[in-house]
Amino acid sequence: MTIIWKEVTLEDRNLWNQVMELYDRSFPLEVREPHSIFKKSMKYAEISKPNAFHFIAGIDNEQVVSFATGHYLAEVNAGFIVYIATNPSVQNKGLGSQTLLTLEQLLNKDAIKAGYSSLNLVILETEKEENAETKQEQEECQKRKSFFERNKYKAYKEIEYVQPPLYQEHEAVPLNLLIKNVQKIDITIEYIFQIVKYMYQEKYLAVNGLEKETIIGCLQNMGLE
Repeated sequence: MTIIWKEVTLEDRNLWNQVMELYDRSFPLEVREPHSIFKKSMKYAEISKPNAFHFIAGIDNEQVVSFATGHYLAEVNAGFIVYIATNPSVQNKGLGSQTLLTLEQLLNKDAIKAGYSSLNLVILETEKEENAETKQEQEECQKRKSFFERNKYKAYKEIEYVQPPLYQEHEAVPLNLLIKNVQKIDITIEYIFQIVKYMYQEKYLAVNGLEKETIIGCLQNMGLE
């Protein structure tokens, strides 16, 4: 299988529609954001440089087989991966790792463009296994954990992280934070605090449009405000 990697754009409607179909099939409704959030992320990235947003798709035989999205946060020199998914028909063939690595490489290029020698780290959110409500959900959590561990991500346990609600009427969700320490730097809790604040600012406030009071409440729950 030879994968061609493309950045998803609003102009390529066929690619956009294929990726959105895979997105809708890959994530349950309660953790899915509206398709408009992807569009807002791309448009916001145009006016927030040297911050950046990437929306990549892996293509095989003209069919989308994977995708991933992530933000580059220049102020803290960190990547924030939001979504990654592969077509179930081609899982267990290393495609997930290829997709993750491709996005990480783009985030590293962003860091260099911003004046750094390399990206410091990559961070992402994952569900907590103890919050799984069914055996299937628990097994899926275990699979995700094993996948990210194979790709050198480790759980950061110094703060009780919560993801802001994806919809204004929902509650914040306790999640795990996973970190890949690209530069092998000394990761302090103060640095992670700063990264989380910029994740909230650039993703949940600027793009998702959550109310500032909601963001502040989540930060206070973690002792960051």
